[in-house]
Amino acid sequence: MNNLRNKTAQRKVRISSKVRGTKEKPRLSVFRSNDHMYAQIIDDAAGKTLVGVSEKAIGKQAGNKTEKAKLLGMALAKEAVSKKIAAVVFDKGSYRYHGRVKALAEGAREGGLKF
Repeated sequence: MNNLRNKTAQRKVRISSKVRGTKEKPRLSVFRSNDHMYAQIIDDAAGKTLVGVSEKAIGKQAGNKTEKAKLLGMALAKEAVSKKIAAVVFDKGSYRYHGRVKALAEGAREGGLKF
């Protein structure tokens, strides 16, 4: 168990050292809990969250967690495009790029975000 925590921490440090959001290209940060997913678009230079959505915001729609993550990505992209954000840097945090995280990214791309 301790080895898994070390790998997770190392992955987070490795990603966070490379990914920074700017005003022109903010950071899309993902948080995944057992029940819900959350995504934010953050301008690290100003230290402000520009857009934030959660699965709770998309309502109770049928489907499994992966399908809800894709809908969440589309909802995030819709809000971002309405605030004139076209390109972002994807920050998956300590999560591997598969499953719900990958579905959220694909949904955001379908919604119009570029990364």
